[in-house]
Amino acid sequence: MTRVIHTGDTHIGYRQYHSSARRQDFLAAFEAVVSDAIESDVAAVVHAGDLFHDRRPDLPDLLGTLSALRRLEDAGIPFLAIVGNHESTRHGQWLDLFERLGLATRLDDSPTVVGDVAFYGLDHVPPSQRDDLEYAFDSYGAEHAALVAHGLFEPFAYADWDTETVLAESDVDFDAMLLGDNHEPGQTTVRDTWVTYPGSTERASASEREGRGYNLITFADEVDVRRRAIETRPFVYVDVELRDGEGARRVREQLGQHDLTDAVVIVEITGSGEPVTPAAIEEAATENGALIARVTDRREIETDADLDVSFADPDEAVRERLSDLDPSPAAVDIDDTVRSETVADSAVRSAVTERIETRLDAGDLGAATSQEIDPEGVDVEDADAEDSGDGDAVDAGDGDVSGEGQASMGEFR
Repeated sequence: MTRVIHTGDTHIGYRQYHSSARRQDFLAAFEAVVSDAIESDVAAVVHAGDLFHDRRPDLPDLLGTLSALRRLEDAGIPFLAIVGNHESTRHGQWLDLFERLGLATRLDDSPTVVGDVAFYGLDHVPPSQRDDLEYAFDSYGAEHAALVAHGLFEPFAYADWDTETVLAESDVDFDAMLLGDNHEPGQTTVRDTWVTYPGSTERASASEREGRGYNLITFADEVDVRRRAIETRPFVYVDVELRDGEGARRVREQLGQHDLTDAVVIVEITGSGEPVTPAAIEEAATENGALIARVTDRREIETDADLDVSFADPDEAVRERLSDLDPSPAAVDIDDTVRSETVADSAVRSAVTERIETRLDAGDLGAATSQEIDPEGVDVEDADAEDSGDGDAVDAGDGDVSGEGQASMGEFR
């Protein structure tokens, strides 16, 4: 029997709402997972990508992460991980540095055996490069096998990666796929294989209302997946439906019914009623102890355009708008290229031109369906361009798929 913690999407370094306190919260959530791992004496901590929020973590975040990894090393608990889209760079990865320091193992197409489980890794691969993948993995000498991967896999929300294809074409008969990228937890079976997300360890978006946590997975006669919660910064959601004649006073009354101490307060206004000034509501919340307050007024506003203004979460507004527009795969590909920090500003024009020409040659400029849109993948970082400016940009990756034939897993390392 082998027990491991499956976590991911820790997004260390995210200065959400431009708040230093929120930035520390993301590191604290990761530290809580490490503490649970040591207390529970698990065989390994398996991280499914996006350890950091972006490619350039600041020194305090790096030092905090190193300290947490040293605690695991001192406890004899290996840290097994892959690279997600938020942290991926064209050349060396932070995970490679941690591996050289003896604090982590970067999973790949060769097995890393812990107990009676062989773990394999599949870093995030952009959709445009997945057709060139060969799911070729080395053989293993363990009772169980698990694939750790980062992406939006079917049948979960916003999926753009065919799980059945991965399992059918793989050289290894996996007992479980331990996934990252989707911030909401979930589990199911595909081709008799457990497929599970642990969810993020902190709320990276106001839309992530459910509590945060990780998976505790036991490999025995059968695979057992259980969810464990961790204590994080409280988010208080105040949903107010205004009637005719009601306004800011009614919203303040609703705020008064909640304990706002040290919380992130998200106010959503619907219905009709009088105009409400978000700044006044936010000030009232902070005066009552809130760390941060944001107001979303979802009522229709008479303008020349049909807009739904969100003061709380620009990410959500962008995702909803993209979903309404239903862009083609080519448009999504171009957006990925423009947002990617692996493409230099001076090279954006040529990179976009090259991708358009490739799609023209392939005849792949048809309209997309709504299933091909990834609202979670268009993440403008809660307007936090100061820290990350890439949104949830799909990394161009290190793999070179321009040549003939298909690329193996290792070529995307």
